[in-house]
Amino acid sequence: MTRIAALSDVHGNAAALEAVLADVAKTKPDAVLVAGDLVLNGPEPALVVDVLRSLADDGALVIAGNTDVAVADFDYAAAFPWMTDGIPDAIVDAAEWAHDALGAERLDWLRRLPSERRWRSSDDHETLVLVCHASPGSQTAGFDQGLDPSVTIERVARTDARIIVCGHTHVPEVRDLGWKVIVNDGSAGYVFDGDPTASWALIDIADGEVTTEIKRTAFDTLAVANAISARGLTGDVYRAATVRTGKLVR
Repeated sequence: MTRIAALSDVHGNAAALEAVLADVAKTKPDAVLVAGDLVLNGPEPALVVDVLRSLADDGALVIAGNTDVAVADFDYAAAFPWMTDGIPDAIVDAAEWAHDALGAERLDWLRRLPSERRWRSSDDHETLVLVCHASPGSQTAGFDQGLDPSVTIERVARTDARIIVCGHTHVPEVRDLGWKVIVNDGSAGYVFDGDPTASWALIDIADGEVTTEIKRTAFDTLAVANAISARGLTGDVYRAATVRTGKLVR
């Protein structure tokens, strides 16, 4: 059997990340996949990068998400193509703050992250796993729950991978389409499904069969929310409320 742990959308929440990784370690995975959106919004982007760099040095596959592009290079059109009427001050302020907090060396590491990685199961050497942020070939076009089924099929067909690991929506779910499995691990730090814990996914592959479980890890939401509020950036009151409630507040 091959075991994979998948997480994403940490969003600068080091407390949640460290709690998740402690739980991940207990499962003894063969691979750890981190599907982007690492630093924007939360109070500790530098610590998040340091933890993930160490994780990558130990073999984890880490990719960038759309908000990482915003923080690293302020390319808001690439990061938020749906915001055609302009980028809100709350996003700009948070991106600039995180950029400054990271410093040159961490920013260079963030810029060099790929947008996708692939991993092949050691169980059968045939099960290909793609880790992407939103969907194959895109950091911004995700697998939203209300997505038209025909669009879902078109997006999963952009890869030969049997398992697609992603995030972006901040709502964890698994969709077994038979020929492919979409594993959206939700968010390890900024979840939107109403459960104020960190979500991640555990994937087992045995004899070509794929089983997946969404896992939840508690962290000190109040401490993280208070740290966000104390920062005092535009929109921080809403970010803090999102962390406390597990629901997007804006």
